[in-house]
Amino acid sequence: MLLDNLLEAVSLFLTFQNVAILFVGVLIGAVIGAIPGMTTPMGVALALPFTFTMQPVTGILLLLGIYKGGLYGGSITAILIKAPGTPAASCTVLDGYPMTRKGEARKALDIALYASCFADFISNLSLILLAGVLAGFALKFGPPEFFTLIVFSLTIIAGVSGENLVKGVASAALGLLFATIGLDMVYGTNRFIFDNWNLMGGLSFIPVLIGLFALPEIIHYFTQRLRDSHEAANMAGIGAGFADFKRCFKSIFRGSLIGVALGAIPGIGGAPAAFLSYSEAKRTSRNPANFGKGEMEGVAAAEAGNNGVAGATMIPLLALGVPGDVITAVILGAFMIHGLRPGPVMFVDNLPMIYALFIGIMLSSAYLFVIGKFSIKAISRISEVPNRILYPVVLVFCLFGSFAINNSMFDVLVMVLMGCVGYLMMVLRFPAPPFLIAFILGPLLEDNFRQSMILSEGSLGILMRSGICWFFWALTLLSVVFLVKGRKKNIPLSG
Repeated sequence: MLLDNLLEAVSLFLTFQNVAILFVGVLIGAVIGAIPGMTTPMGVALALPFTFTMQPVTGILLLLGIYKGGLYGGSITAILIKAPGTPAASCTVLDGYPMTRKGEARKALDIALYASCFADFISNLSLILLAGVLAGFALKFGPPEFFTLIVFSLTIIAGVSGENLVKGVASAALGLLFATIGLDMVYGTNRFIFDNWNLMGGLSFIPVLIGLFALPEIIHYFTQRLRDSHEAANMAGIGAGFADFKRCFKSIFRGSLIGVALGAIPGIGGAPAAFLSYSEAKRTSRNPANFGKGEMEGVAAAEAGNNGVAGATMIPLLALGVPGDVITAVILGAFMIHGLRPGPVMFVDNLPMIYALFIGIMLSSAYLFVIGKFSIKAISRISEVPNRILYPVVLVFCLFGSFAINNSMFDVLVMVLMGCVGYLMMVLRFPAPPFLIAFILGPLLEDNFRQSMILSEGSLGILMRSGICWFFWALTLLSVVFLVKGRKKNIPLSG
């Protein structure tokens, strides 16, 4: 049976279109990651409409490729011009840019690539080994168990996706509110549609996503009239060799494991993993004073932690149907567009497809190495493209992506309005990721709660019917306690 599934998966994946589209995805991701102001979630969101006409495996591999390439691409400008292309790459700046100033840019880029590829491979391996086990366990879940799991996920997402706990919670609450717009599937009543039949189906996922992440950056640029001022970096110097990789291997391996552990928890993301990996490398280093002054091991540790989350974030998505971060929330949308629902049932109904994705994910690590090794110089030039040219092109993609879903100008209007909401959130420093994750999980939260109430005839006791429920309630309580304690100690809760 296993052999039959593997053979079917190989035949499903092994087409020229799949192999090529994965390579293109990694390349696009590396380019997007190398553009300051362009984020990986924005790139994945803009690519999503192009997957509508593709086969499910092909479309999802394109998005996964962009995800993988974007994580590494962010380190290029972080090292060369002190402008991280992704939030997680902000840790790479600490030692990457000082290395550039010392004339070791090429060595910094090489060790960042080696650490990224190794961590990505370890993360992919963890996904393959753990997702099926977790999915088998998740088959024991009913509506109460899924409800408590989603509550736990929401507490983590709201708490870690920003510098301000209150604003993170408020952003998630707003996302839950927007998720209630449309037709109530239980009683058939309309909610918050304001006599507009276009809203009966709720807000379309893609316009909300594009408006929330792409438009605010464009609006911010043109309203502030920001100048394009990039300092050209010197790409001279020798690259990193095997001896350098060997010297940094301990930090790379530890950072990979940190990335896997944090990536498997919904909502953590690459930035905390990168900084935790960096701090551990500094703590255990023989020369901790060198960190922050151009220490190669610091670059390796940051990139290992950053890229270690890439495969691990897919574990809760595939096994439980819960996105591990904002990018996997977009990929969840791609699954849903193609009529697929990630979760334990998918391992029963679509196992060959999951194996095909696993094959593609492992191949993406090799693609990342090839593209990084031979295209660093070319990709680094992307950072020199003026934003006054770049952002109008991105705006066209935003309009096309929103319209292409239903060929509806109403979706374009939703995208524009959500862009205004996203810009307002940016100005007021409300984090956007909690909004999006809550918007995705909101319907699941409501459906599982209401199904539980129907099963128990209104008794809340059903939400504590099993050990699984108690486990997630305990995790939720611990999460809230640690978040509040940590924020009181380090970060003000408001202001």
